Amino acid sequence: MMAWLRTGFLLGLMAMLAGCGGAGPDGFDPLPRQATVLAFGDSVTHGTGAGAGDDYPTRLAAITGWTIINDGVPGDRASSARERLAPSLRAHEPDLVLIWLGGNDFLRQRDPAAVKEDLRALVEMAREHSAQPVLLGVPRASALGAATGRLRDDPIYRELAREEQVPLIEGVLSGVLSASELRADPVHPNARGYRRIATDIAEALDDLGFWLAS
Repeated sequence: MMAWLRTGFLLGLMAMLAGCGGAGPDGFDPLPRQATVLAFGDSVTHGTGAGAGDDYPTRLAAITGWTIINDGVPGDRASSARERLAPSLRAHEPDLVLIWLGGNDFLRQRDPAAVKEDLRALVEMAREHSAQPVLLGVPRASALGAATGRLRDDPIYRELAREEQVPLIEGVLSGVLSASELRADPVHPNARGYRRIATDIAEALDDLGFWLAS
């Protein structure tokens, strides 16, 4: 009887742990080499803090071989980005959309719940255009937290990834901005930081199945 109870407990624990796994799905099919990827975001996507050609989309394109469109607008917020995503999707017809927004919303003290709903709208918009969205996490109040070296992505990204079953790449910007040698200022990477970002995103996309590292 005790052995049966012990077995039941272990099975239940395993089920609980399985339910507490990754925030979003994985196991996607690899994109072809001729795929088009839309890097959609703010100044971090644009490459502010480094020179021309040092932005992460350019470096990610060199790693993966994909055509990667840099659609990063400095100062953009998740709310204002809703107005420009649809035209960008129509113009480029991407296979994959890397959505990296929220930092400027947090710096302006917007309600995280409202930011989450703006991000949800961007995810839905990408899907409506037959593109696969991928979320990238952003830390809140990075201008203050970077000095402590303990930045963490805001919880809304994990919540949204679970709710919408959208793949999430976590900890990339938090990790770079937590290292003084990788940032140009408290909220922007430098050239070394963008190289790290491109490598980390490539590895995460490989783990998700979108890209098979050779």
